[in-house]
Amino acid sequence: MNAVHDLLREKPFSELSVSTISDRAGVARSGFYFYFDSKYSVLAQMLAEAMQELEELTHYFAPRGADESTAAFAKRMVGSAALVYSHNDPVMSACNAARSTDAEIREILDQQMASVIDQIVKIVEDETKAGTAHPISDDVPTLVRTLAATTGATLSGDSSFVGAGRDTSRAVEVLERLWLYSLWGGGSLPGD
Repeated sequence: MNAVHDLLREKPFSELSVSTISDRAGVARSGFYFYFDSKYSVLAQMLAEAMQELEELTHYFAPRGADESTAAFAKRMVGSAALVYSHNDPVMSACNAARSTDAEIREILDQQMASVIDQIVKIVEDETKAGTAHPISDDVPTLVRTLAATTGATLSGDSSFVGAGRDTSRAVEVLERLWLYSLWGGGSLPGD
């Protein structure tokens, strides 16, 4: 997994082969296949570990606490995602870059994100029923999916979202506001 991580700093996932990975890791191809079925299974394991980190940072997608403002909740969720992306770069960036051209990567990402999205949708729907959330759309699953896709593209450094300079720190603040206003109708972020 360390070899794949290092190689992704040098080239896109599509250019990696099991031989390249094995050589970088200093193991025979048979040693690679002892642990993994394919280069995609390595990537799936790396993404699973990133999702585990996200779950831990968000306290397993804990709903907003009674003493947690909507702004603090948005900051916790977006900030957690930003940390996961930064800790797992270049893996997350490579996956998002290959998403549109590689069906296997798209399927791996879709499976990982479906769980995250379902958990966030439940939180928002529960808050909407309680009258504490006011989403900009009645179609909460589509709204959350759109916000999650925007967040993923932004945090992976897609220049369409962060510009040529790739300053994701500025983009994180915008993402926090986007989530906050889209789901709760506003509020102020800490530091405002």
